[in-house]
Amino acid sequence: MRYTPNGVAVATFTLAVDRNRKNAQGERETDFINIVVWQKQAENCANYLSKGKLAAVDGRLQIRSYDGQDGQKRWITEVVAETVRFLSPKDSGGMSSGDFIGTEIEPPDDDLPF
Repeated sequence: MRYTPNGVAVATFTLAVDRNRKNAQGERETDFINIVVWQKQAENCANYLSKGKLAAVDGRLQIRSYDGQDGQKRWITEVVAETVRFLSPKDSGGMSSGDFIGTEIEPPDDDLPF
């Protein structure tokens, strides 16, 4: 996290998102999405997010460009977060047995009386 010259908090982090389907080698691929968050939400992210913690981000896509040191134009795609929700338990480093995000629970095989 850092502060702008005007004192506004800004934080950046990368969100790892697993794809739903496996590739040709039978492995799941992961996309790494750059996130930018501002003001109080930036301070909260700096204090409560760390590697392996689950988070949901709602925001807008931003694409910008700059000229690199070699004179080539570079493009950056990032999400400017409107809200960030912390999904991991407070004292957890990652997923716990209570996290069922993206997990389907199979119904029991026995016959129900209704």
